[in-house]
Amino acid sequence: MRNTTRHALLVSTLLAAASCGGSTQSSKVGQPTATGATQSDDMSYAESASGAPMADREYAPGRSAIASNVAGARPAPVPQASAPTTSDDYARVDENSYKTSQEQAFSTFSIDVDTASYSNARRFITSGHLPPANAVRIEEFINYFSYDYANPTTDVPFAVHSETTTAPWNPAHELLRIGVQGQRMDNSELPQRNLVFLIDVSGSMSNADKLPLLREGFKMLTQTLGEEDYVSIVVYAGAAGAVLLPTSGANQDTIMGALDKLQSGGSTNGGQGIQLAYKLAEQNFDPNAINRVILASDGDFNLGMTNKGALIKLVEEKRKSGVYLSVLGFGRGNLKDATMEQIADKGNGNYSYIDSAREAQKVLVDEGGSTLITIAKDVKIQVEFNTDAVKSYRLIGYENRMLAKEDFDNDSVDAGELGPGHSVTALYEVEPKAGRGKQPMASVKLRYKRPDSEKSELLTHAISQKHAAFAKASQDMRFATSVAGFGLLLRNSKHSGSLTWSALLAMAEDAVGNHKSEHRQEFLKLLGLASKLAGPKAELAN
Repeated sequence: MRNTTRHALLVSTLLAAASCGGSTQSSKVGQPTATGATQSDDMSYAESASGAPMADREYAPGRSAIASNVAGARPAPVPQASAPTTSDDYARVDENSYKTSQEQAFSTFSIDVDTASYSNARRFITSGHLPPANAVRIEEFINYFSYDYANPTTDVPFAVHSETTTAPWNPAHELLRIGVQGQRMDNSELPQRNLVFLIDVSGSMSNADKLPLLREGFKMLTQTLGEEDYVSIVVYAGAAGAVLLPTSGANQDTIMGALDKLQSGGSTNGGQGIQLAYKLAEQNFDPNAINRVILASDGDFNLGMTNKGALIKLVEEKRKSGVYLSVLGFGRGNLKDATMEQIADKGNGNYSYIDSAREAQKVLVDEGGSTLITIAKDVKIQVEFNTDAVKSYRLIGYENRMLAKEDFDNDSVDAGELGPGHSVTALYEVEPKAGRGKQPMASVKLRYKRPDSEKSELLTHAISQKHAAFAKASQDMRFATSVAGFGLLLRNSKHSGSLTWSALLAMAEDAVGNHKSEHRQEFLKLLGLASKLAGPKAELAN
């Protein structure tokens, strides 16, 4: 069992997390703290860590944004979620264009296990709106679902699979699917967990689909913890503080009680919160455990370290300590999707969007192992197309994961992480050369690092020469293609060819069939809703 006596020693060092120089000196009202933020009241970091976790102390209402968030005062009424607005922030996505194999035979990209785009789009659609085009990242749609790929049979932590078929929206083209399957792991095999819940309790988090849903999700995760697992809770609004020092998962009531006391109010100093959370995780670091900060927020950092570049630099530096960062997005109308996606990417974590208790269950419980554990890091894929067999090609999605050819062999270039049980799927649309015969379309190489290594290993994969008409392709191939088609139509993509909503519905119904996955069955319903929202004009346009 972990030595719990060191937890008391954390108290005296927590304040250093809130300043680059590690000072614990308090700041007076209105004076800048060591991080450059302005202290909004008379509660200093020294007070927040002076002997007891903040949740165990009494504060007068109004003394501090943090104090009001954890002091157990009467909750403010929770307003109803508003309709989607344009204040959500998404990074621009310029779809990958076709590349000629003669000019650019190599295609290199990082894997991506984020799923936020799909669940966020679901939130739009079930609310009666189609998502904005830049909110649709097709690779996250495809990778939201698991696939029936076989497990690896060697000591490599993942297996690689491939398949080709005819593109249903352009019969003259072919689709190449590359699938990566992480080694599946039983829950009994999971290592101990050293987790820090980093929770945004600012005023923007008051809606029912934000802090209340966040609290419910973390309670679900807490219920999966055992005696050897440890949880800390850091909250941030106008200032940051520790609500719960490292606590064994056996103390369920203590953890639940700390979550129950959280209330929203104040501005959002995400930078200070992240620094404090990392400090706490590092102080309780266990080399044999999962050491991870889980940031839950709408991403609206409006006080302190608001510069996205500075936040990214911070998490890039902190990942070297072995503490990784995952991000859970919540809410609508003010969702800073672009910031949260990049923070998770640079923190060697993943980005999920929680739109319901059911999604919280999927991300934090059902897929908790793959979400929190890393079995391979900096995973890169490089496809070399045969210039004698392929005229042109394009990768569907992964626009913000593209790498230069030279980056493949450069171990200093960051790439995505893979967890146990993760399925990663990529689809290429390929324009074959006439009369290519039975020549191979392409070859595939992958590079990855073991979790405890900084030197990459090389893996090669021979693409299957078997080609089937789309109707004869595997169920997984047809389903992944249907999901990609959904993304193409939502983006109103110029690459959607002859695809229509009605054709896509028929394709997806056939691909889902009697598959046992409730998420695939739900996909059909979501597709039906989206087709109605698109209306007959969209059908004619395609």
